[in-house]
Amino acid sequence: MAATPVGVYKRRDTITALPLYYSGHLLKKYTGEKDFKKCYGELRGSTIFLYTDQMHDTYSEKLDLQMLKSMAMDAPYQKNRSTIYTLTLSNEEVQLKVDNPNTGEEWRGFIMTVATREIPSKLQLLPGQILRLEEVLSEEQKRLAPCSPLPTTTYPIHPSSSPGNTYDNTFSGIPPCFFPVSRQKAEKMLKENTEYGNIILRPSTDNTNYAITLRQDNPSGPVMKSYKVLSIDTGFVIELNSPVTVPSLAAVLDHFLIETEFRLQPYLVPQTYDTCIELPPVKSTLPPKTVPRARVAPMIHTQSPAGDTPPSYPIPLIPTKATEAGNEYQDADDISGPEPKDLHQELRIALQRRKEQIYTGTPFLRPTQK
Repeated sequence: MAATPVGVYKRRDTITALPLYYSGHLLKKYTGEKDFKKCYGELRGSTIFLYTDQMHDTYSEKLDLQMLKSMAMDAPYQKNRSTIYTLTLSNEEVQLKVDNPNTGEEWRGFIMTVATREIPSKLQLLPGQILRLEEVLSEEQKRLAPCSPLPTTTYPIHPSSSPGNTYDNTFSGIPPCFFPVSRQKAEKMLKENTEYGNIILRPSTDNTNYAITLRQDNPSGPVMKSYKVLSIDTGFVIELNSPVTVPSLAAVLDHFLIETEFRLQPYLVPQTYDTCIELPPVKSTLPPKTVPRARVAPMIHTQSPAGDTPPSYPIPLIPTKATEAGNEYQDADDISGPEPKDLHQELRIALQRRKEQIYTGTPFLRPTQK
């Protein structure tokens, strides 16, 4: 690892707020470029920060190794030969060239260790270098260990109504455009709901910091961009070419609004509201419905000779002779016999006699059977 002036190292450490694992001189070029450019690289956390030279304290470019898809070497490891590695990221492809093959092998070991969180099985390194990789792996695993989830409670931070007004930078809350989604989900939301806004604040890939994903509508078409926001003790650092330190997340959003001249707006999902106040129905005060009771016909009581008052029973139907279709009945009024002179008197006598027979247990005899 090349020596770096202490003052420059401290300033870089303050800006990036990430642990330094490895550093050295590199040659770099992107796909499509003709020549390699000299630079000085530092592997901090899972990001390679590239500086113009060893004395600059502000990085010019960075490579996020969490987006690394593959790392290929142009030729097998050979001594006395420069090594070229092709890093394929999710959004770009870059080549790194190292003149010293031993140094190149170290770069490969550190890059693959932090990108895949495991030490590559085949490395041309000394035992001491392997031990250093094990220390880096342990430190990176602790740094990326799951922590308490980022707060999802939103606070009433309202966007400015004019370019002259900004967010309250001293308010340390979570802006309403924060959504606990991934980068891909945030880009999908911005693409499908263009009328809601252009900026989404979300958790970063490592779940320990934040990120800004925004959509810019250029003449050639919409462009999605993402920026990392590091959390430090004194506030937050927006990782730009010239890093910006702000005291709160509201100030992070405010910085993007100012820099884009308020052409971008926070992504806010509209809420539906009612516009008519309706009178609630009057509660019924009517008494509850009652079920009427069944009415029983009153019983007729007559005085018996013994002084008792036996209950009155209806006059039964008197069976006639059985037929093949079944028993037939006829009313007492249809009983054959001589027609009484006084019908009412005869009925009263028959009724009284019937009652006496029921109480005494004697069989009932028709008037013709006397």
